[in-house]
Amino acid sequence: MAKTTDMNAMFKDVLGSFPVDTAAMEDAFKTTATLNEKLSGVALTAAEKSTEISSKWAQDTFSKLAEMSKAKKEPADYAKAMTDFASAYSETAAEHMAAFAEIAKKAQMDTVELMMAAGKDMSEDATAAVKKATTEATAAVKKAAAK
Repeated sequence: MAKTTDMNAMFKDVLGSFPVDTAAMEDAFKTTATLNEKLSGVALTAAEKSTEISSKWAQDTFSKLAEMSKAKKEPADYAKAMTDFASAYSETAAEHMAAFAEIAKKAQMDTVELMMAAGKDMSEDATAAVKKATTEATAAVKKAAAK
């Protein structure tokens, strides 16, 4: 009578020969966590600077409104005060909007740099992991074939 091959034992031996490397997953997690930390830093810095600009803009507006709301001697002085306020507000609005644009531009540039660096790092990590896995898989197949 012919002896049947125990397929369960064979699969167990083959699968047991393939080592599971968790270091690659740990490295990927660490890389992702570091990237997230840096991206959060960029976002928080931009938010902080934007808040500073908004606060300064509000303070400038309030001081100009205080000046405009003072009692005047002549009715024409009210029109002049309103015109002066509108003119000054337009100038500061342009300055503050330019400052907001600079913050956005810097945040965008920093984000692009981080993403490019992360892509390069992840690509290198993936290449190393694939090479290692290929080497280990080849060795495992040779070992399994030799049995």
